[in-house]
Amino acid sequence: MDTTPLPVLYVWSKLSALRWEDAWQERFYAMPRVSPVFTTLPGGKTVRVEVYCERKADAEQIQKEFGGSLRTLKPQNWAAPAAARLKPVVIRDRLIIAHDETAFAEQQAAHPDRIVLQVPGEMAFGTGDHATTSTCLRLMVDYAATRTTPWSVLDMGCGTGILALAAARLGAKPVSGFDYDPAAVRISKKNATLNGVRGVKFTCEDMTTWEPGAPHDMVLANIFYDVLTLSFGKIAAATKPGGIVIVSGILHTQAAGCLAAGKKAGLKFEAPIRRGKWVTALAVKK
Repeated sequence: MDTTPLPVLYVWSKLSALRWEDAWQERFYAMPRVSPVFTTLPGGKTVRVEVYCERKADAEQIQKEFGGSLRTLKPQNWAAPAAARLKPVVIRDRLIIAHDETAFAEQQAAHPDRIVLQVPGEMAFGTGDHATTSTCLRLMVDYAATRTTPWSVLDMGCGTGILALAAARLGAKPVSGFDYDPAAVRISKKNATLNGVRGVKFTCEDMTTWEPGAPHDMVLANIFYDVLTLSFGKIAAATKPGGIVIVSGILHTQAAGCLAAGKKAGLKFEAPIRRGKWVTALAVKK
């Protein structure tokens, strides 16, 4: 049992007109060390914006800039209630993501022919329920079905490690991932241990200073669109000729300019996949 004490969280919240939801998402999804939550209220005209912060200074800065209210969430197992609200994520007929021990055991018993991963809710992106993550997983499952030998994978912005761990269970080898947030790297390593996945290397790296090493058969980048746009040269350099790149974390209003930068770097994109406000795209390295 993990007895690591949970941190105090600082929660900023504000009600806003629903038409501004895209702007709030763009602002807070690009902010490090925080987890934003958007809840549309009954009537469909108002959204509650909540931002969970590990650092009090981050929450106070948001309040100073945007008003709203601030509260403290005392140490408790705040991840468990969140996980309990999440249903298992089913990807094709191959992969299932469960979020607690009970759901994990139930899914293993009900689907012995499928890969089941346990990824608890954490203060890091990637429980599989978000459109960006689930679409990346679906594209990866489809690609894995075409492979008869292992393929190498790099996960840029690993979050909870979900994409790298799924790749390893689907047959990829070697697999590595990195994130700028040390907490995300710690969580990724913990999830690897939780799922008995060995050999996946997670490191702490800043995309602005990171340099590509040996190229990979598949590169995954489910990260903020502005970082993605500036990093396509490195993403392309990290991919073998003929290799696959899967990118996400892009609001549909940002997609055209973002993917144009990828094309300029030598990536040939298939038609982007839109789910709600989000876009995911697969490309082949020329």
